[in-house]
Amino acid sequence: MARRIPIERVGEILHTVLSELKKLGGESKLKDLLNAVESKLTLNEYERATYPKSGYVRWRAIVHFYSIDCVKGGYIIKSGGRWRLTQTGDEALKQNPKDFIQGAIKKYREWKSTRPPTEEPGQSVEESEQAIVRQTAYEQAVEQSRAEIEDHINSLAPYDFQKVVAELLVGMGYFVPHIADPGPDGGIDIVAYRDPLGTSVPRIKVQVKHKEQKVDAKDVREFQSALRNEADIGLIVSSAGFTSTAKTEVRLCPKHIEMVDIERLIELWEQHYDKIRQSGKALLRLAKLSFLAPAEQC
Repeated sequence: MARRIPIERVGEILHTVLSELKKLGGESKLKDLLNAVESKLTLNEYERATYPKSGYVRWRAIVHFYSIDCVKGGYIIKSGGRWRLTQTGDEALKQNPKDFIQGAIKKYREWKSTRPPTEEPGQSVEESEQAIVRQTAYEQAVEQSRAEIEDHINSLAPYDFQKVVAELLVGMGYFVPHIADPGPDGGIDIVAYRDPLGTSVPRIKVQVKHKEQKVDAKDVREFQSALRNEADIGLIVSSAGFTSTAKTEVRLCPKHIEMVDIERLIELWEQHYDKIRQSGKALLRLAKLSFLAPAEQC
């Protein structure tokens, strides 16, 4: 019988990974998370070894594979190579590692029981090297492609990033009569309407932040003051993201303000890509690729 990492040990590894995720503020790129946690795991030779055919490091591949259970258990949310710890996951970390992973596995099996069978006759839905390698390959492809897109966006000049946001709004069906020139803009970089003349409400006023610092509560309050009309909706697009205080400020704000970080920007760009103009695609061109996905992703 082939050697496997005991489920109790799998629980220890995943429990440590999610504990580190919590220390990192509850959100992290998976690559950064695994690099941060490796020194905190006392890994044996078998766990450090690679699968012969794929070359994937065994303990990392196990994390990829059992992350499915953690998602179905409600412990984490995965998107574009990033992991987010949920409140359920935070509560689950109070359990010992064995109960922690078994709770996730139970939720996964409950979900699996509601799905049509996808395995070949006689093929187990349990852990197998083929299933582990397939899941790892899929997640690494997603993570790598998203990282390349993010790197490209971060390399754009501030005004080009502003034009990307404007092109997205046009692709989403809005009319964009105003894009501020470089320099002081009074806090409003883009104005978007639902009709060509701007006679329909709501009207969207956009502030675009393309810098290393996250948008904070002070930035939100200053932007709010620029929303003078009751029919105005504010949109803050920040490539660096938002601090927790900024998110709280938005929730408490009497004005309607939406936040778009780089992850949501990419998701919207992908969603509306077919309607993006060529001038927009010249700034952020994507190609759609198809490859075999694990059944759990279908």
